[in-house]
Amino acid sequence: MSDYHPFVPPMGQARYFGRTHSQVIESLPPHRLELWKTRLDSLRAVPFRGNTTDGNIVPGLFALRDEGAPTAAIMAAVATLLGTLTPEQLKAVKHPIDSMARRQWVNEVPRYERYGIWLDEVTPAVRDAALGVVRASLSAAGYEQSRNVMRLNGFLGELVGAPIALGEFCYQMHVFGEPSATEPWGWQLYGHHLCLVCVIVGTQMTLTPAFMGAEPRYADAGPHAGLRMFDAEEQIGLELVRGLSTAQQRKAIVHATTIPAGLPPGRHQGTDGMCFGGAFKDDFIIPYEGIAGAELDPGQRQVLLGLTERYLATLPDGPLRARMSDVERHLAQTHFCWSGATDDEGAFYYRIQSPVVMIEFDHHKGVLLNNATPQRFHIHTIVRTPNGNDYGADLLRLHYETSPHHQKHSHHAHGHAHTHAHGSDHDHTHAHTHADHDHGGHR
Repeated sequence: MSDYHPFVPPMGQARYFGRTHSQVIESLPPHRLELWKTRLDSLRAVPFRGNTTDGNIVPGLFALRDEGAPTAAIMAAVATLLGTLTPEQLKAVKHPIDSMARRQWVNEVPRYERYGIWLDEVTPAVRDAALGVVRASLSAAGYEQSRNVMRLNGFLGELVGAPIALGEFCYQMHVFGEPSATEPWGWQLYGHHLCLVCVIVGTQMTLTPAFMGAEPRYADAGPHAGLRMFDAEEQIGLELVRGLSTAQQRKAIVHATTIPAGLPPGRHQGTDGMCFGGAFKDDFIIPYEGIAGAELDPGQRQVLLGLTERYLATLPDGPLRARMSDVERHLAQTHFCWSGATDDEGAFYYRIQSPVVMIEFDHHKGVLLNNATPQRFHIHTIVRTPNGNDYGADLLRLHYETSPHHQKHSHHAHGHAHTHAHGSDHDHTHAHTHADHDHGGHR
């Protein structure tokens, strides 16, 4: 694994050194705050549609069904959380099911929004109750992975002398909708290097967008020394690309580098690196690239399925089985593409993209550390549900259309309509122009 130590800035020179959250906001240049407002305006101006490959939603991909989600346990955990809150906290935490707050997640350090509760600003009892909601909703492995992201964020804060702005519990949580065994609702947790959006409809659930990252990806000192992340995601990806024949690699490897200067104009996404699925990119058109599952042999397809399951395994058993069934059903259409190195040292990016899931893995340049080019010790990953089911939006549509007491609200209650046309301003070129409007390097 690559060594981050040569890139640690001298103590006192790192971004956010010694700053409180209010000092971080105060130190931002005016254009950063204006950019935030512009991004929010863009979300409000265009109804959610979802990522597609050509601008057209593929119909009939999702259905209401019993997936065995642990809804009762999640409801009990949320009830415990809400019962620990003051009236002011309760007002901040609860939002309508169609709240724009669901889509306002960012992978940043500055706290632009004050809705929800911040886990580093509440009592240990409230924080534990909030984490109890995450634990009840995810698989055991998924919960541990989420907590490890948080732990490494705290390690980064100590490493660069910014333990307040970058802490283990610098994460914001809120609940949208009324917890129910039958009606749609959910929760969201986000902060630096972690975003989870959980939507529950009966015994179904979605957990996308799901963003996880780490800089550095391992701790070698302090209370979490020995903690490492993303080893399997990296190694199985390498196994898959190395296991392709020369002819298959010619299709799968679309770029030899992930450094912007070596890429076509607009391909690099600024502070999102190579990833198309970052914050404020809910509606991007992302054409298929690379090699299709239909062109893989049975062994290669199994590796692809195993890699996909590695990311979806944050879900509890029932929803995971349902999601993997969807993935297998569309395996022939699933595309795998790669950019960058295939050796044991160099940085790379890969994407798994099908009608029902999009997964991205990216080695990243330094943000708090000083590496100017991508290194293997800084990783971003993103999981999205394309064709309109991020944020559980298509399940909400189906619920409202099929529940008699909701039918009069079926079009507007969830801010999602397949008939909304975006035209050329949301094509792949649009995605590239958005790279100029990044998060000021705070990724």
